Amino acid sequence: QVQLVESGGGSVQAGGSLRLSCAVSRHTYSSDSMAWFRQAPGKEREGVGIIDSDGSTRYADAVKGRFTISKDNAKNTLYLQMNSLKPEDTAMYYCVAEDKYGSTWWFGRRFGYWGQGTQVTISS
Repeated sequence: QVQLVESGGGSVQAGGSLRLSCAVSRHTYSSDSMAWFRQAPGKEREGVGIIDSDGSTRYADAVKGRFTISKDNAKNTLYLQMNSLKPEDTAMYYCVAEDKYGSTWWFGRRFGYWGQGTQVTISS
């Protein structure tokens, strides 16, 4: 069973920065793709960034150049550095792990393990 625990959310003003962390309980996570998703009230859930096992990354157009996804395999921790935050970045952010039986597809990867989420609120 994979357990994902996010932290680092909070409230900041537009233009500020936050770094989200996700502790992953599974020792084999380094071989799978990991991602961050977000969901704002009344909106569809959307992918934010993905990192593959080889360290390659891809991002949603809305966050390119502002957000950076990274991971520390030794610590089994996934990160999302968010800079130049905008009010439209306000959402619940979820750490997500690849799962061959998962129901969420993004960038050709199948995701099925979700953390509980951490709230990010950006004020103008």
